[in-house]
This record gives sequence, C-alpha cells and structure tokens, in this order.
Amino acid sequence: MHRRSLLLLGLLGTSAPLWGAGQDPVESVMWDYFHQRLLGGQPFVHDPKVVLEAPPFAEDSRQVPIQVDARAFAGQVVKIMAWAELNPIPQIFVFQPGGQVEPALAIRIRVQQATPIRAAVLTRDGLWHIGSTHVDAAGGGCTAPSVVRAQAGWEDRLGQVHAGRFLLGDSSRLRMRIDHPMDNGLVGGIPEFFINQVELRDVRGKVLANLELFPAVSENPTISLEVQEDEQARLWLRDNNGNEFEASF
Repeated sequence: MHRRSLLLLGLLGTSAPLWGAGQDPVESVMWDYFHQRLLGGQPFVHDPKVVLEAPPFAEDSRQVPIQVDARAFAGQVVKIMAWAELNPIPQIFVFQPGGQVEPALAIRIRVQQATPIRAAVLTRDGLWHIGSTHVDAAGGGCTAPSVVRAQAGWEDRLGQVHAGRFLLGDSSRLRMRIDHPMDNGLVGGIPEFFINQVELRDVRGKVLANLELFPAVSENPTISLEVQEDEQARLWLRDNNGNEFEASF
C-alpha cells in the first residue's frame, strides 16, 4: 500500500504545474512583489526557453534595445508581458500574438538605473514561463528631458510611421519607428502622452496581434514583429490622448 501511494504521488508530481521551479537567474529581491502584482501569484517557472536579450550595459539609458523570443512555445502562447523591475514605471508591454504572428518582439525602452528585466510568457496550460536578464546603466533614462520635444516641428510629424518589411523564408519581419515623444509624466510640467494601443491587422481588418504599451517605452518607439505569411498588413495605433495613426506594409 505504501509503495502504491508513493507511485501515485510521483505520477501526480510529473503532471502538476511547476511553482517557481528553477533558481532566479538574476536573484532579484523584487521578484515576489512582481509575481503577485503582475502575475497574480499564478504558477510560474524560470525558463531558459524564453530568450530575453538586452545589452549588459546601457550606453544610452533612454534607448535600450530588448528582444523577447518565445518561439519555443509557438502555438501555445496566450500573451507575453515584460517589465523592468527597478524602473519608476516598471511595465513595458503586454503582447498577444495571433496565429499568424510569431511570439517574438523587439523594442527599445528607458531605464532609470541598473535593473533586472523580465519577460513572462503565459501558455495555454496556465503556466507562466519567465525569462530574465540584467542591464547595468549609469541611469536617468526615465527622467531625462525629451529629445523629440527639442526638435522643431515635432508636432507636425506626430504619428508618422517609418517602416520596412524584410523576407525571412516563409515569413517576414516588420520593423517600424513611430514619431511620438512617449512622455512618461516624470519630467516636470509635461503630463503623460504616449502610444498605448497597437494592433496589427490584415487587409480585411482582422486583428493579427495586440500590443499594449506603457511609458517605459522609448520616445520615437521602434518595434519589430515577425509574421508567417507574406500578405499585406496594416498597423493601427492610438495614444492616450485619443490620437489614431495607421500605416500599411
């Protein structure tokens, strides 16, 4: 009887969701806080299959490139969330790729100081897979004055999309830069003014991917996505003031 109980426990252990399996690769004291605040305390595992890339040192704290690649879970991804733990505004994005869009995204962010960065991938089984890295920085990227606002005529260029499409075998990469100050409200006298909604749509208007942005994203944001088919796509964006912008690929 005792042997049967042990066998049953072993079988249950192999099928039950993992809670916090694996050591935190960046050993952050903030992890428990963000696990509760952003992930609602749900099951997670630190997972090297979530590839999160960033430079070890931020040469420009206002423009730090990061890239998240969760293609190891292709077909299973519900959403991807990213944040910088020690930023005054930690959240970076929430990305919901559809079936024709790869679960991979590159973007540029601000960092205020050296910080752990996380990418959390929710799969259909309800488990969060956590990718982690650390960026060292001189700091001040979130409170530095806007370069965009210092340029003459920036208002006339607001919302312009500079984009390109590059073939990658059976898929293609979409690269875009949007003219927008992405004000985060941390510079005196300038309220929040940032793009917060992005949708990639096909020519019939069907949404292929949703992307929610937060003020941690750099001014004149750059975004790269990959789509599986080489058909025409449209980009729709809206900022928190209700301005809408569109572009075609």
